[in-house]
Amino acid sequence: MGHTMHDKRPTHKKGKSETVRVIEVGPRDGLQFEKKILPTHLKVDLIKNLVAAGLREIQVASFVSPDIVPQMADADVLVAQLPKHDGVVYTGLVLNARGVERAAAAGLKSVEVSISASESHSLRNANMDLRTAATQASEMIRIAKEMGLTVRAGIQCAFGYPDEDDIPLDRIQRMVENFMGKGIDILCLADTTGMADPLKIESVMQQVHKVIDDVDIVLHLHDTRGLGLVNVQTALAYGVRSFDASLAGMGGCPFTEDAAGNIATEDLVNLLHRLRFQTHIDIAKVARCSLAMESFFNKRFPGRLHRLVL
Repeated sequence: MGHTMHDKRPTHKKGKSETVRVIEVGPRDGLQFEKKILPTHLKVDLIKNLVAAGLREIQVASFVSPDIVPQMADADVLVAQLPKHDGVVYTGLVLNARGVERAAAAGLKSVEVSISASESHSLRNANMDLRTAATQASEMIRIAKEMGLTVRAGIQCAFGYPDEDDIPLDRIQRMVENFMGKGIDILCLADTTGMADPLKIESVMQQVHKVIDDVDIVLHLHDTRGLGLVNVQTALAYGVRSFDASLAGMGGCPFTEDAAGNIATEDLVNLLHRLRFQTHIDIAKVARCSLAMESFFNKRFPGRLHRLVL
């Protein structure tokens, strides 16, 4: 059932066109940090243009209280306006059972349920201890599966948190085992505060591979300390073939002010192409979306390639 770390060593050889899946999270994770509200019609245009650029999985919204995240107040209306395409998956982040029900009612087929591996982060971010959060997540997964939704289960702060630099590896393993037992479809390991480095990526991946079955692993990496793409390359060596990214590096780290946010979609795709992986994504088309966002928000985002390719 489980794999050893040796099983997951790369099969990729130079010249072979292996595909890596890039999941765009900018419309959700990127926009939620911006105080200026992007109107719904411009969000629809953005997502349409990202699809035209070749992105096939896009996290479009979070189903949370608009009092908490005003940028996501139009989540239900937005989803209803998105064009349907064969092979394109729109996903939403849900934080409670009501969020699952809203996402399904809006027409989404895939949701992400996410809890923290850090006790202090969980208390600060969700006002729940780890045990309570795990119980709630299990209920959300049950409801989502009953509704026929695809479930991506996320572990936030999987590579550390400023107050808890070393999250115990056995805790990560137990959380993965618990998710696997609930029938999840996808596992996401998130470097929420950008604490990961290549050695942490290695140790967590080795631990997770002891218990993971044939469930796709996605890494959600931040570039807070400038190690985002280095961590991608380490993860590739452990067989990871799915990564979250945000156009232009939009987003941030709520616990590290002024830090870079998610790894930039264009920068990630450029790295993957130079390593001879396929993504089927047009960097220049994504860059046009990024420059449009910089124009709207009147700011420079931390990604690099979007200003170099046009």
